[in-house]
Amino acid sequence: MLHLNRLFLKSDSILLNLFKYNNVIPKIRRSYAALPKRFYKNTGILYSDGHYEVTLDHRKLKTPKGKDFKVENEILALCIATEWDSQFGEIDRSSMHLTALCNTAIDNVNNLTKEDIVSNILSYLETDTLLFQSHNDEVFDVQQKEWQPVIKWFCNRYGVEISPTRDMIGPEISQNTREIIERHFLSYNLEPLHGFMFAVEALKSVILTLCCVDRRLSVDQVVLLSRLEEEYQTGCWGRVEWAHDVSQYDLQARVSAAVLFIHLNSMSEEVKSKLVSVHR
Repeated sequence: MLHLNRLFLKSDSILLNLFKYNNVIPKIRRSYAALPKRFYKNTGILYSDGHYEVTLDHRKLKTPKGKDFKVENEILALCIATEWDSQFGEIDRSSMHLTALCNTAIDNVNNLTKEDIVSNILSYLETDTLLFQSHNDEVFDVQQKEWQPVIKWFCNRYGVEISPTRDMIGPEISQNTREIIERHFLSYNLEPLHGFMFAVEALKSVILTLCCVDRRLSVDQVVLLSRLEEEYQTGCWGRVEWAHDVSQYDLQARVSAAVLFIHLNSMSEEVKSKLVSVHR
């Protein structure tokens, strides 16, 4: 019996030393596909038949479905070329949000119409982050201070009535409110709507997305508002920089790309409408 006890103690001592000095942490090993190597030296853009195309060593960029990668805005083309030029050694497509948005809009794999995308966007309104407020009184007070002015602005801006809830059932969205917001989104072309969908999915909020696109708040501000409860908790219990910061910066990058995509794809329409109003 004494021999067994000594054996167990010795085994425990060995394991502790392994963890302490060799940092041996049991984990499941997973195999991921290796990122493709950068196969080009230079990036550029060219203008052809009313569209801008991105080139990689004079070879035209293609979409995943093999279609010609064409955009109508020069600034957007330059931004996409910059994304490709910023890949060093390996090509990390997960960081190339503008390229991904253009691929989605051009290929449109699911053959989505404007009505389909708007319907998907409106489905997020009933579960909008800002409309579900905490049962914790301290968190609720912070939400009232930070979120309520944004909700009020949204209602005034679009002429709708909507109120947050603290229940699990969710807020009631009137048919009139849905129709007003639906008409607003349908006023955009198909390409900007892909950007709206990307931003709404990232923020989990139609209200914050419209607030940012309308330049009421900056990207940094809407990201912090969408993470308000998490930021409150990290303020109480501490912040894990390698986790919380990376998550925040990734969300900022996604929303920034979406808002830029929306504005650049809507620019020609905005310019035309302004010219029309001047001539009138």
